Amino acid sequence: MAEEQQQNGCTSSDCAGCAHAGSCSSKPEDMRQPANAFSHIKKVIAVVSGKGGVGKSMVTASLARMMREQGFAVGIMDADVTGPSVPKMYGIHDKAKGDEAGIFPCEAKDGTKIMSVNLLLENESDPVIWRGPVIAGVVTQFWTDVMWGDLDYLFVDMPPGTGDVPLTVFQSLPVDGVVIVTSPQDLVQMIVKKAYNMAKAMNIPVLGIIENYSYLVCPDCGKKISVFGESHIDQAAGELGIPVLGKMPIDAGLAKAVEEERFYEISNEYLSAAVNKI
Repeated sequence: MAEEQQQNGCTSSDCAGCAHAGSCSSKPEDMRQPANAFSHIKKVIAVVSGKGGVGKSMVTASLARMMREQGFAVGIMDADVTGPSVPKMYGIHDKAKGDEAGIFPCEAKDGTKIMSVNLLLENESDPVIWRGPVIAGVVTQFWTDVMWGDLDYLFVDMPPGTGDVPLTVFQSLPVDGVVIVTSPQDLVQMIVKKAYNMAKAMNIPVLGIIENYSYLVCPDCGKKISVFGESHIDQAAGELGIPVLGKMPIDAGLAKAVEEERFYEISNEYLSAAVNKI
């Protein structure tokens, strides 16, 4: 893809120092959409994964919680439209309301602002049986129509893979950086590289990798058990030249908080190193 861009048009770096940048037909088109007039967001962080089932939503919520604990104003855009889970983690079952100016996000008990398709459905258990372009359009509206107010960080919980929605988010939103979530399995390097290469193709910085389900601590002896095999994350991160932001174990306390819908109380110590990276 990068080679095609070089052959068929200029890259952003090419245009930066070109005297004809203002009139050149090869200049890349800016497809970013304007935020709602009542949204003032300093940083947009997308949380992605190359495959499903790696606990990406828990990582997204954990990062949001860490920033709330630091005193920042935080929001979560649940862009996983066909598999939304963020509102339930925070115990939110109310419906989002709006007026002629836009839609108001729901607010969790810790002050985190949340928007998800589950807050718009008549019944939150109703399946979302929509085609890709419709889903992508809804995610764009979460940016253009939702009145987020003043936020220091907006975390976007992306669906797994490199399909329509990630492409829409990368093209339509001013994403400042990407955090990749993975798990300790043999396929991790290939999967991480897919997510990494997509971000790079869209000229978005990759802030680092977080490994979830990294290990289990034995409650009796304290030994770390590699339930899903030995970790390959340090090797994968080293090859790509990006930092490992944290390794999250299988933690019964975190799982219980999700089950009891009180993630707004959680403090995820395993990701403390990520605070200064994002």
